[in-house]
Amino acid sequence: MVERRAATPIAGAIAGMLFALLFSVSVAIMRGAMSDLTHDSGAWLESGARPLKIALGLIPFAGLFFLWFIAVARERLGRFEDQFFATVFLGSGLLFVGMLFVASAVAGGLIVAAERNADTILSSGAWEFGRETTYELMVVYAMRMAAIWTLAISTILLRARLAPRWLVASGYAIAVVLLLTTGSFAWVELLFPAWVMALSVYVLVTSFRGHAEVVRPA
Repeated sequence: MVERRAATPIAGAIAGMLFALLFSVSVAIMRGAMSDLTHDSGAWLESGARPLKIALGLIPFAGLFFLWFIAVARERLGRFEDQFFATVFLGSGLLFVGMLFVASAVAGGLIVAAERNADTILSSGAWEFGRETTYELMVVYAMRMAAIWTLAISTILLRARLAPRWLVASGYAIAVVLLLTTGSFAWVELLFPAWVMALSVYVLVTSFRGHAEVVRPA
């Protein structure tokens, strides 16, 4: 039982780190493929959409790792949560993942359609509509849900005194930045996986320390 309790937060921390890595790589690839997500003409499709397909292919795995991270966090924080923050924490996390999946599906379908009949798709309103829908879902709405999730878990950590003040304070700061500036500045969405990575590393380190103390002979 002790081994299982020690291993659970470690697994959650690893899941959080994998999410942060995959999501960051995906965002970087998409930003690199399309320099301006809001005014992309689709001209880059002529040279191939393989990088963007790779980025979209990483999103489902990033979402699954994030769900695993949420599950482990809820198990560890369950006794410290009140109903309000527990609902906000879980709801915003699920909405974040759901919006990522929908945005990726729309973008993937748009790319496949453009590859089959690029002239028609690019000259019609379908390309612009799909591009704007993907942008709004992934960059605006999903990242604001990520900000709410960060606010909720930072508050839980603060009340339970389970994280250092610098980590909680940075969580609040990043949440405010995402709420107010996402969609206005490129690359700002990378702040979220960076904070999840920091939190995951902290959980991993403290879990290994706690496990060492448990197995150390008296």
